[in-house]
Order: sequence, then C-alpha cells, then structure tokens
Amino acid sequence: MLRTPLDHDAPENRHRQASDAEDVRLIGRVAARDLVAFERLYRCYRPRLRRFLERMSARPAVVDEVVNDTLLVVWNRAAAFNHTSKVSTWVFAIAYRKVLKALSREAAPAEEPDEDIAADGSGPEQSTAGAETRNALLQAMQDLSAEHRAVLNLTYYHGMGYREIAAIVDCPVDTVKTRMFHARRRLRAILSGTLGDWL
Repeated sequence: MLRTPLDHDAPENRHRQASDAEDVRLIGRVAARDLVAFERLYRCYRPRLRRFLERMSARPAVVDEVVNDTLLVVWNRAAAFNHTSKVSTWVFAIAYRKVLKALSREAAPAEEPDEDIAADGSGPEQSTAGAETRNALLQAMQDLSAEHRAVLNLTYYHGMGYREIAAIVDCPVDTVKTRMFHARRRLRAILSGTLGDWL
C-alpha cells in the first residue's frame, strides 16, 4: 500500500511524533534547569543545526558561533517555549534569526566548502564526482540570498514542510512558496547544465 505524507500510521510519522513528544518533555525539564535534559537536547540538535547552518554560511566560525548562541538561548529561554509550534520549529527559528544577524555582520568572502569523505564505500571516481557535485551545489547556494538558502536548506536537507518553514522564517506560507520558486530558478541559472536539470 502506498503511504502518503499525511498517513499518521506510517513508521516515519510515528517516529517523528515520538521524537516531538520527547522534545517537549526535554524542553520542559530544561525550563526547570535540568542540565542532563539540556545535554540530551544539545546532543540531538547540535548536528542538525550544524547541517542547517553550514548550508547558510560556508564560514566555520559563523556556524560554530550561531550553533552555540542558539543553544544558549534554548537553555536561557526554555521556559518561554509556548507549545504553539514544535520544539524543532522554535529552535530552528532561533538559529535562523541568529544566522541572518551573523551574515549581515560578515563582509569577508566565503571560504570554500570542505570536501566530504565518502562513507558509503564508493570508489574514488564516485567519491570525487559526489564531492564535486556537493561542492558545486553548496557553492551555488552561497550565491543565493539568505532567505532563499534557508527555504531550500530546510526543505531538501531537513525535510520540513512549507508551514513549518514559514513559522521558522516568520513569513506567510505563500511567501515561502515564492522564495522556493525563485531560489530553484536562480540555482538552475547558476548551475546551468551541470546540476541544473535536477532542480
């Protein structure tokens, strides 16, 4: 039987719901200044935030600063979480605002993204081609506005829907859709023939 994204019985949806419930439980304990709960939340969100932020800025110093600033806000303001969104939406919204501020302060050109080492056991040719493809895409994304990078990043790398993205970037859903349209069109133009056909 073909499952749709709205199928609440799908294994990935059950896992996501359990994860959301665990996040709510942890944020409540963090609000009560439970350091062990914060460490668990930190270990869960740090890699996710790094992936998000590395696609927003190719500067490792900016990524590290924003990850730390975001998680410090989570520790200090956990009691302010009002349950009107998922914990992940709240955390990513904090990170988004922090990275926009950091990017507005940065005037230096972006560093070249590091090549990822293949972990799938593919041969050197496939590893090189995959690294070149990733680097071309990451470099092209750096030529987009921060707003356009954010919607592509949250959609394709974090699997978020337009409503959740709208809550994170604090704009209407239709604006997210418009940004996605223009971001994909701009990426096609930048990549013109190499990766452009995939977008």
